Amino acid sequence: MEIMAMIFVQAPKLRYRLAPGTWSMGALAGLAGGAAEVAWIALYGHLSGGETAAVARGITNSLFPTFAEKSLFVPFGIAIHMGLAVLLGIAITALLRLLMPRVSGTAFEPVAVTSMLAAVWATNFFVILPALNPTFVSLVPYGVSLISKVLFGVAASFVLQFRHRRCHAIDTT
Repeated sequence: MEIMAMIFVQAPKLRYRLAPGTWSMGALAGLAGGAAEVAWIALYGHLSGGETAAVARGITNSLFPTFAEKSLFVPFGIAIHMGLAVLLGIAITALLRLLMPRVSGTAFEPVAVTSMLAAVWATNFFVILPALNPTFVSLVPYGVSLISKVLFGVAASFVLQFRHRRCHAIDTT
């Protein structure tokens, strides 16, 4: 009877390195996207006669349902939104650089970024928010909230494109 010897080969460790500036570029993209969303919701609220402060309160209630200080609902909601926007901008930028490195700086980059954000919107509005805070989902129509996320993508893409072109202009001089 022959005994089979098993040979284990250690797999090489994969290390993913992000390009320098990815974190700061992602943070700027997130700030621009978050600001675009705030501006869009404010414009929608103004044009529709809705109460835009309800959206900020809804954000605060989603994460801190027992928050007692009612006068701080709106500033906290905006701060939470912008913090999450920065994190989302960093995540989108890092994923784009890791999964699609050749897309960076091309005309396809805004499409990729906006598509990723549409997926984030669908996950938020059809999975996470209905479980976390069902009333938040009904504060603005789905179409308005989707436009908000698309505007995030457009603003974030603008920052990424501008930064990419600026960095390459500096490299070539």
